[in-house]
Amino acid sequence: MPRLGFGAFLAPHHPIGEHPMLQFRRDLDLVEHLDKLGYDEFWCGEHHSSGWEMIASPEMFLAAAGERTKRIKLATGVVSLPYHHPFNVAQRMVQLDYMTGGRAIFGSGPGALASDAHTLGIDPMLLRDRQDEAIGVIRRLMRGERLTVKSDWFTLQDAALQLLPLQEDMPFAVASQISPSGMTLAGKHGIGIISIGSLSEEGLNNLPTQWSFAEAAAAEHGQSVDRRNWRVLMSWHIAETREQARAEARDGLLRHNNEYITATLQRPGARAFKTPDEAVDRTAFAPGAVATIGTPDDLVARIKSVLEISGGFGTVVGFVHDWANPENTRRSWDMVARYVVPEINGYLARLRASREFVADNREYFNRAREAVMAKITENPAAAAALTVTKSPLLAATSGNVPDASRP
Repeated sequence: MPRLGFGAFLAPHHPIGEHPMLQFRRDLDLVEHLDKLGYDEFWCGEHHSSGWEMIASPEMFLAAAGERTKRIKLATGVVSLPYHHPFNVAQRMVQLDYMTGGRAIFGSGPGALASDAHTLGIDPMLLRDRQDEAIGVIRRLMRGERLTVKSDWFTLQDAALQLLPLQEDMPFAVASQISPSGMTLAGKHGIGIISIGSLSEEGLNNLPTQWSFAEAAAAEHGQSVDRRNWRVLMSWHIAETREQARAEARDGLLRHNNEYITATLQRPGARAFKTPDEAVDRTAFAPGAVATIGTPDDLVARIKSVLEISGGFGTVVGFVHDWANPENTRRSWDMVARYVVPEINGYLARLRASREFVADNREYFNRAREAVMAKITENPAAAAALTVTKSPLLAATSGNVPDASRP
């Protein structure tokens, strides 16, 4: 079975009065922690308004993260392409790739916040077409082409990159929600996808249809798409028990929904929860709920369910939110790495099979016991020592086991 990748996607932070400098440093600490835990990818995006999301340049943040990490891939999730000249984006991504030793992933989107587009005076109706145009130009630049392009929003004149990416083929990915635009764009350009709409019941159940959009667009444009380059976003908070997970996540989840999703973004269909318990129940335990607030076993079951619903994908990306405090958030990611990742990817299967073979086939090893006893009885001193050690096969690991035969 193909190995499932695991990544993290930095979510909006609550503006609770924490010094922004310390918040940036805490986020960098988290990336370093995830790298040590063996996570495959870390994503952070670009935002310019709303008060909750303050990373304006994901490339700058990821360059700093690259200095503190060794192996984790560092992904822009996402660069809002309509806000930038495509040549400058290509230059920044190439520099990021060099500064991180070839660990950059280029994720792009049309811009998630309407307030960002408003700030820059860009008509929202233009965003997706501009993203499409920019991706085509950036891919050609990264292949080493020299371009002259005159668009209605940028100009290139004999433009070529001085450096190509350190990676032979830097991974590209586009964000996809519930509309077909993101998947269609991925298929058109033959690049990867990160499905953000899977955070909702509608988006999760629509994953198979979404993938068909990518395949159809790829066929139309002579491209191909691979499920291994499909990333699906999920939300979770994990603790030793469901009760503990609920207690740790409830207040932050209430605040995130009521103050950000409902009051700030005013997303259609969103409504404020009345109590922290209602927030947890409706988010993780009501019929159709897609978030997991519980134990590692709960998350294992949820991931397997999403894999089955979708038909398979390459990487599950967890939403890094402020539902719990920083200490419990780190603990949650630690438990996922220790218990969920190995269970999903079968890392423990051979160990379990080995233990069961030894436990279930004792008759195969009795000959070894007889050989040891034969040598002991040949030596009077060893035979005398046996009366103290009791067992001819005493293992070092069992030296502290009490003698069950004693009263």
